[in-house]
Amino acid sequence: MQPQTREARVDVFEALYTTRAMRRVRPDAIPQDVQAKILDAAIRAPSGGNTQNWRFMLIDDPELRAKMAPLYKDSIDTLWKTIYKERIAAAEAAPDSAEGAATLTMQRSAQWLADNFEVVPLWLFAFVQNDGSGGSIYPAVWSAQLAARAEGVGSALTSAMCYFHGDEVLEMLGVPKDEGWNFTCCVSFGYPTGRWGLAKRRPVHEVSFKNGWGKPLGYEINDALWSGGA
Repeated sequence: MQPQTREARVDVFEALYTTRAMRRVRPDAIPQDVQAKILDAAIRAPSGGNTQNWRFMLIDDPELRAKMAPLYKDSIDTLWKTIYKERIAAAEAAPDSAEGAATLTMQRSAQWLADNFEVVPLWLFAFVQNDGSGGSIYPAVWSAQLAARAEGVGSALTSAMCYFHGDEVLEMLGVPKDEGWNFTCCVSFGYPTGRWGLAKRRPVHEVSFKNGWGKPLGYEINDALWSGGA
């Protein structure tokens, strides 16, 4: 089933300010022309030395998604028990605090994606050759996500499966073992069940310096500089 209508395309600043993780999506298939636009935007991104040493794999086969779903769910379960353990515990201890509420909201959203991996209609798996920095792949992945946003398609980047089941994924997908390919992340794509909105973040001046670590930026931005249409 395809959505009855597609959203009007958005300008670049609306895309930049509203392309947050949209994990809850409908099972509606992503049309092939939209998939093509997502990939074509991705390969226009810069890469180190213009090597373009990347490979992208779209996965929409129901059987393959179902086969991979347990690996992703286990990855997220492991993530909560290890890397995010203390953060989740702190949030559960203070669920009414701003930080606690935000963390628990994020966890519920991420858990939905883990519980519904096979429901997501389209996944993009990104690989890069002999580059552990991510500098040659993440710009391309972000371009893919922005292109999807322009077409009304929500996305969410996750690397949990890379850390906990990377070798199994490489084998399952037939990725050559001796050519230096790194599985860097996968991105879910689907028409969101929720609404687009301005991504809430800590203010610029709280996370930015100028001319030296810890040196003040010289100005404050308490409210987003773009707010139209969100």
